[in-house]
Amino acid sequence: MTETTRRALLVTGAATALTLGTVSFARADGGDLVRTVSGSLPPGSPDYVYLPLELPRGVRELHVAYGYERPAVPAGTQGNALDIGLFDQRGTALGGRGFRGWSGGARKEFFVRADDATPGYVAGPLRPGLWHLVLAPYTVAPQGLAYTVTVTLRLGPDAPAAPVAYPPERARGRGRAWYRGDCHLHTVYSDGRRTPAEVAALARAAGLDFLTATEHNTHAGHGAWAGLGGEDLLVLLGEEVTTRNGHVLALGTDPGTFVDWRYRARENRFGHFAREIRRAGGLVVPAHPQATCVGCAWKFGFGDADAVEVWNGPYTPDDEVALAGWDAALARGRWTPAMGNSDAHRDPDRVGTPQTVVLAEELSRAAVLDGLRAGRSYVAESSAVSVEFGVTDGHGRTAGIGERLAVPADEPVTVRLRVTGAPPGGTLRLVTDQGVLHTVQGTDRAEWTTTAAYATYVRAEVRHPATAPPLPGALAAFTNPVFLGAGPGIGPSCR
Repeated sequence: MTETTRRALLVTGAATALTLGTVSFARADGGDLVRTVSGSLPPGSPDYVYLPLELPRGVRELHVAYGYERPAVPAGTQGNALDIGLFDQRGTALGGRGFRGWSGGARKEFFVRADDATPGYVAGPLRPGLWHLVLAPYTVAPQGLAYTVTVTLRLGPDAPAAPVAYPPERARGRGRAWYRGDCHLHTVYSDGRRTPAEVAALARAAGLDFLTATEHNTHAGHGAWAGLGGEDLLVLLGEEVTTRNGHVLALGTDPGTFVDWRYRARENRFGHFAREIRRAGGLVVPAHPQATCVGCAWKFGFGDADAVEVWNGPYTPDDEVALAGWDAALARGRWTPAMGNSDAHRDPDRVGTPQTVVLAEELSRAAVLDGLRAGRSYVAESSAVSVEFGVTDGHGRTAGIGERLAVPADEPVTVRLRVTGAPPGGTLRLVTDQGVLHTVQGTDRAEWTTTAAYATYVRAEVRHPATAPPLPGALAAFTNPVFLGAGPGIGPSCR
């Protein structure tokens, strides 16, 4: 049956949302209950359109299929794209207590049962009450977005719920050491095409010690990683919180943590959710802040960030702009550690390109997050590239990446960089708050003497040969800074 839904504009505590007329299902003896709803959303529609579903008692499975028209549009004009998700009888209030799943635009149908669900959705009881589909018009063509949703309720007793297990928070490791990780990865539990098992195998092949699962707007895949880590691979959990004003990694959160995404920068709500991420033990990491896709560039500012993803996937001009912006903030006195991740979704995306190499006391969730939070890390394009970087004063005292060497302003210090796997014909660069102050080419090491008065911090870059001089070549690696000086300033406290 087709029903033309009634539209009403509903102002909630979170944002203005479009709520459609409630879809009811008459109780029947045996057989499936099916309703089809059609409608059209105009350009400028709210971000989230809620379709209420009145679930009766005795529902064993909820199945949803949807589609929408994709009319031709002029060049340079956005066409239609419609995402979808689900909230149960606990409601749609911001915070996600009733959240039961999200697939974005990755699939056109899904199901939920007590014992199982489509990847991206949370299995569990289908209790009677008012559920909601959330339709999210990502972009709308000038002609509008005509959609059709078919909801099928299959009746019968619930199957027993399956137990949920999570990966361990510690692996064997090597004690205090440099550990390699990729903290931005997708699987079939959002818009990726690989299974968690396939990603774990690729992580091992890339020489990684740890990874973080970060599906778009859902935690439903956390339990899928149980048994895929091990003594050789630590698996952390998280979410890529995908808002209309940028994406942020909730990195290393407690298993089962969900972080809501239904807000824009103008609503001034992100600080609340950043605190939620930290309360769940995770780090707040804005992802690909200069990406050019619709809604991808980071608009919330960096005041709540624990780190920032400066390098995302194969090195591109977007990453060069992000690196320059990060360095400019560093020169202004805002210290936010940088990291790099692959954001791999499917072939030919390479897991571990790039990867963040972190100095941690052990291979555990807590120790890895401590190292990332402190900036004791560098980013490399692969496990073939390793960096040794630090400074030494005249008394033999040293400081490494993410640390401070407390020296008088005019005391000379020696900066040393050594690279394993440096690209042939590439360039090593030492960068300070004044810019690039020392460069060597075609070698695997550099040494330079400076003072704290001349350089507030020093960081290193390893570059491939330039393909379009005077622009620099693509990065092969870069480090977080070493800070210099005995007085107050940016970076770690002086010791």
